Amino acid sequence: MWFKNLLLYRLTKPLTLESTAFSNQLADNRFTPCGSQDIARYGFVNPVTRREDGELTHQADGNWLLCVRQEEKLLPGGVIKELLDEKVAEIQQAQGRAVGRKEKQTIKEEIVTDLLPRAFVRSRFTYAYISEKLNLVIVDTSSAARAEEVLGLLRKSIGSLPVTPLAAATPVAVTLTDWLKTQAPAPFEVDDEAEFKSLLEEGGVIRTKKQALNMDEINTILDNQRLVSKLAISYPDNLSFVLDENLAIKRVKFADLLREENDDIDGADKAARLDADFVLMARTFEVFIPELINALGGEAEALA
Repeated sequence: MWFKNLLLYRLTKPLTLESTAFSNQLADNRFTPCGSQDIARYGFVNPVTRREDGELTHQADGNWLLCVRQEEKLLPGGVIKELLDEKVAEIQQAQGRAVGRKEKQTIKEEIVTDLLPRAFVRSRFTYAYISEKLNLVIVDTSSAARAEEVLGLLRKSIGSLPVTPLAAATPVAVTLTDWLKTQAPAPFEVDDEAEFKSLLEEGGVIRTKKQALNMDEINTILDNQRLVSKLAISYPDNLSFVLDENLAIKRVKFADLLREENDDIDGADKAARLDADFVLMARTFEVFIPELINALGGEAEALA
């Protein structure tokens, strides 16, 4: 239970949550597997077992853990095209006529209908949690579109979800550029990876990885009308991450000493270990996230 990416959403109004009622609200959008003619299904599952039965929330220390499962059938476009071309060629040869666009679309739909029951199925799980202490919804994904899917499903379930993406008062790219030129404020430390984006429309992107840049190199890059759009950062003794210009926290890696704090819990009791790890992670974020926002110059005023 360790998030790898963090997209942060500010609750503009506090939520009043109660365990049984909240889980019951989510039940209307409980995950069910794909039927024979379904291309995809999407819904909440038990965040501890990742199964569709049982409670759909896990509450611990003022935090509400959720898990959304998406199941989709894989229909390779190349296979569909090959079968469509074969069917069109058969019609042209047998009937001596061209096949129009509308008829091709109908044939394609028939092919998909025939293939769906035999298609491979792929599942994807996306975790999120609501932090009452931080007044945030935190989604474990690097994709804003995927996060919006989770928020949309949550909104559909409880009727209203007043959130807005967390934003810094000062553009993050400007702040990261200053950190690279000078020094990140304690306790944060700049690591050896960065991305520089040109201010010019056709200027392109420069990426550096596992390379300590000296000031001359940094100044040469930045003087060419560029800002730091991504920067690897350490939060010592706790975690490291890559922060991008949209305030997305990516590739989170927790320190071994932090992860090992719950090693005394019986490994066979997966529910107890998940609960302990979730609490430990959430408590770390309760310190880390406010410190990061403060280091970035504070939070932009959220629009209600």
